[in-house]
Amino acid sequence: MSFLELRGIRKTYYMNKTAFPVLKGIDLQFDRGEFVSILGESGGGKTTLMNIIGGLDAQYEGDVLLNGQSVRQISAKELDAFRRQTIGFVFQNFNLISHLSILDNVLVSLQMTGLSRHEQKERAESLLKKVGLTEHMHKHPNQLSGGQKQRVAIARALASDPDIIIADEPTGALDSQNTQEILALMDEIAADGKLVICVTHSQEVADHGTRIVHMEDGIIDHDTRLKAAFPVGEHHDLPSKHLSFTAMVKMALKHMRYNLKRNLLIIFGASIGIFSVILMLGLGRGVKGYINHEIYSQIKPTAVQVAQNTDSQDAKKLEIGQTDVNRIKKLPHVKKVELGYYGQGIQVQKDGTSATSSIFQTTTDQMLAKSVKKGHKPGTGEVILSKAFAKKFNKQHPYKLIGQKVKVSVTGMNKQHLPVVMTKSLKVSGITDDSSGQLQTNLQTVRNMYKSKKLTFRANFATVMIDSLKNVTSVQDKIKGLKADNGKKQYQLTGAGAIVSTLNTYIQLAFYVLAAIAGISLLVSAIMIIVVLYISVSERTKEIGILRALGVRRKDIRHLFLSEAFFLGLFSSLLALVFTEIVAVLANNVARNGIGYMIIDITSNYMIFGIVVAIVISLLAALAPAGQASKLDPVEALSYE
Repeated sequence: MSFLELRGIRKTYYMNKTAFPVLKGIDLQFDRGEFVSILGESGGGKTTLMNIIGGLDAQYEGDVLLNGQSVRQISAKELDAFRRQTIGFVFQNFNLISHLSILDNVLVSLQMTGLSRHEQKERAESLLKKVGLTEHMHKHPNQLSGGQKQRVAIARALASDPDIIIADEPTGALDSQNTQEILALMDEIAADGKLVICVTHSQEVADHGTRIVHMEDGIIDHDTRLKAAFPVGEHHDLPSKHLSFTAMVKMALKHMRYNLKRNLLIIFGASIGIFSVILMLGLGRGVKGYINHEIYSQIKPTAVQVAQNTDSQDAKKLEIGQTDVNRIKKLPHVKKVELGYYGQGIQVQKDGTSATSSIFQTTTDQMLAKSVKKGHKPGTGEVILSKAFAKKFNKQHPYKLIGQKVKVSVTGMNKQHLPVVMTKSLKVSGITDDSSGQLQTNLQTVRNMYKSKKLTFRANFATVMIDSLKNVTSVQDKIKGLKADNGKKQYQLTGAGAIVSTLNTYIQLAFYVLAAIAGISLLVSAIMIIVVLYISVSERTKEIGILRALGVRRKDIRHLFLSEAFFLGLFSSLLALVFTEIVAVLANNVARNGIGYMIIDITSNYMIFGIVVAIVISLLAALAPAGQASKLDPVEALSYE
């Protein structure tokens, strides 16, 4: 039984439904130790036959048998394994991978063996030494002569210790001296017990082998034995495996480094979109923090005002009673609940001057001591004025009102729902820096005013003190979630806390919109990566063909391009983070000097978000180009110019 046998091989190409038969029934047998030259003129079908023998072309009639086993019937994965283990290609145009060093070109085949990394390197160096390239192994293909490139191709073909070496016009691009040296190497390979099949149109090359098979117009017209085949010793195959994901990642990095300038421009362009989004998010967080800081510098952030959830002006419906207090007190993290009174349109008179206060309410624990610019918080029978309101009575020296008395008139309702004006002379205890024009007194003072007119006092809000700042949001949500008997929400938040919450929502929404607008540049980045990778597929078509000829799977080709996209996304996001940090430092230095607060707040979550988004967008952009690359036909890819 022959080592390799071809039975009835036929191959036809079609163009516009017109058939062009190339191989018209080829029957051949080959054995180890032979150096067979397939001789014939160009267009005779020699290369097509070699592609079929080498497992690159599976679309044919007939069968190829290796040790009696059909190669025709195996799956695509098994065909990849067949090329890895059994076939070594030597091409006329060398087909070296330009961005890999000479050593790495040989290592590609060795990385698909079971040898350790150290053993792979030792074998690659040994093979390069064997072909006379010891001093050149760290060079790139463009630094070698034609003869040296072909020696590299031979070393790569031998790397995985295949049984069959297929050489397609191996001396076609070489001068006579290099031709003789390459033929001598082919002799040595056959003498090692391998089957060498050399496709050539040169009679001189054909005469160098052990046998000549002549092809003419798709058929074998004669088969001549020149000399006996070389003796074959015991042969041990190297264990084979597919190219690892790690190897593809390393290859991707080497390609990126080889085209460093172009990739740096791509990374820079892609980083702008990520930078814009992270900056907008950080700016939104910083602005929100600044506004909260300014508001909470005047009030306690752990104090929340609560009122009945109604639009009614009826005092009974607005009342917050002891039942409400007890209900809210039961909520987790609530320390204390105190009643309060809030009113509008309060008349104040002093020395013939009258003014209306837009806001009048009782003091609560929400008021910070530092907000009292001069004087003290009001006790019973006292009132505290905002600086803006005090200026209505003494524009030049508002603080002189402290200790003086003013008449305060509050309107209440009797049982017949008729208005009753309650007027009381109150002592000014202090001045606040509030600019809203409000008055504040204590709860007992208001109770006394109602009592003086025999009216029923009804508190219309409560101040809820929460144990810590981190629990404020959760307590607020629980309060807003409490239901009345009719199933509707019973309470609403009022005062500065509610304003802060609403304001934060609007600020965050505004900056999310800005971040989304900035995100349009991410779409541009994705389109740029798609275009670049499609160009890369086109530029590297021959490289893809080489890898497929070496036995690299379609999946591995896809991983190669996805790996490059991953690194483009990763590096662009890291560069974006550097830009963001630089801008944040500069902007925060200016803001700190101007307003005493850092206006850009970049969190680790924003950084992680930026990295993840950049990588995901890059990978999504790479799916189509990577898929196209993996589906390239190896024969067409190898012939691509």
